[in-house]
Amino acid sequence: MPFTEDTALELAFDAALLPASLNDKLAKHDLHIRPLASTDYARGHIRVLASLTSVQDPGEEPWKARFAELAHSNASATKYFVVVIVSKQTDELVATGTVFLEPKFLRNLATAAHIEDIAVDKSMQGKGLGKVLIEALTTLSENAGAYKMLLDCSDDNVPFYTKCGYETKGVYMAKYK
Repeated sequence: MPFTEDTALELAFDAALLPASLNDKLAKHDLHIRPLASTDYARGHIRVLASLTSVQDPGEEPWKARFAELAHSNASATKYFVVVIVSKQTDELVATGTVFLEPKFLRNLATAAHIEDIAVDKSMQGKGLGKVLIEALTTLSENAGAYKMLLDCSDDNVPFYTKCGYETKGVYMAKYK
């Protein structure tokens, strides 16, 4: 499949919010970073997420409904930015990551950013794509005025996120139902 230019896609947010320098970093691998597009279900978004964790495929129509929900959230105080890296050779996704912005009452109505779902296809790991995703999501957060960026990870991934400028703070707890 030929590479689809950003201008031919319905993107979840304005691609100009991503630093152009990130695509310069990806050029050596013939890759491109951009916002999630409404047609990225067919480009393997669920497949890439499955490299991170167990993922149930919701089907294309429910996926598109969630895309629309997240894309429209960017008109509210809570914003979702899903970023993808695409192979220019195959027009398939090879990596993805998300940041959502949480409006707070603390710190004079500040915003906190939560980085989630950093996933790189197993065949593309070791090429620095995770670092490019973190740089993109951190930049989006900072440009939106976030006073802090939070992420959680396994102990095995702490050295990677430390290299990206993050530090261990406190304990993260969860309750799943």
